[in-house]
Amino acid sequence: MEYRKTITLRDGKQCFLRNGTAEDARAALDNFILTHGETDYLLTYPEESDRSLEGKARYLQERFESDNEIEILAEVDGRVVGTAGIGCVGSKEKLRHRAEFGIGVERAYWGLGLGRALTEACIECAKRAGYAQLELDVVAENERAIALYQSEGFVEYGRNPRGFRSRQTGWQELVLMRLELDE
Repeated sequence: MEYRKTITLRDGKQCFLRNGTAEDARAALDNFILTHGETDYLLTYPEESDRSLEGKARYLQERFESDNEIEILAEVDGRVVGTAGIGCVGSKEKLRHRAEFGIGVERAYWGLGLGRALTEACIECAKRAGYAQLELDVVAENERAIALYQSEGFVEYGRNPRGFRSRQTGWQELVLMRLELDE
């Protein structure tokens, strides 16, 4: 699946959204390490990345060549400042209609419209891939993200009070959200 779009951020800078490829492995891995160290709202800590540079390259290339999964990079001034992607929940017939959504944006780019642009890009790609539902988990304290997802049509369908166990704060409640794409 291919995706390419240029947007203007709220600060006036141009941002290029596009598929990641194997050649982007170093930049994508560096962004992963940075974003996962800047907030306690993401799934893992920076050192928990089990992807070597070769593994990241393989992952990006597989997503680039996929018909139903994608990893989108956000570049400003030639530097990756955020990523987002969708992946199939499962290959079994009863699960193939569902995709998972994940996103990470550098703190310096929060509040500039990049999170919304990446979310909308993933929604568009999920529809093109034929998914009926896009799903995500978000830490309940992350009110800005929840408001963004709700404004894009995601609805809460449950909560997991012990979804994450943070090193800093202990248990973090996860809000489970979904967006029906086949309405």
